[in-house]
Amino acid sequence: MSWPPPPGAVEDFKTLCTKCDECVLACPPQVIGVLENGLPALDPNSGACHLCPDVPCAKACPDGALEVVGVELMFFGLARIETEKCFAFQGPECGSCAPACPLGAIKMVRFKPELNLDLCNGCGLCRDACPVWGKAIVIDT
Repeated sequence: MSWPPPPGAVEDFKTLCTKCDECVLACPPQVIGVLENGLPALDPNSGACHLCPDVPCAKACPDGALEVVGVELMFFGLARIETEKCFAFQGPECGSCAPACPLGAIKMVRFKPELNLDLCNGCGLCRDACPVWGKAIVIDT
């Protein structure tokens, strides 16, 4: 599993990024980390990108490695529900993940979450909302 770059990463991100950490410092939910090679990245399985409408991490980039983009252009991976862990698949009702998804990628169908991968961008907000210890949602990056 690899960590995706911050929102708005351009095609030449790895070449243009000077590893200044400005995007890391500008991230309101503080979920952008730094890889061993010094490049900034996100791990949506550790903390969700909040899809900030003003994209402060990209605005802070002085190198042109990140650009301000709309939510429709942000992509980090795809969510996957581990049904053997999910409360809704084990009997008790839950559904915490569905309202947490700002893109409408999760709908409750017969009291169980159903993913629409065409709408999912892997931000991890559904995973953050999951009350299961060990999380029933994984973001495949």
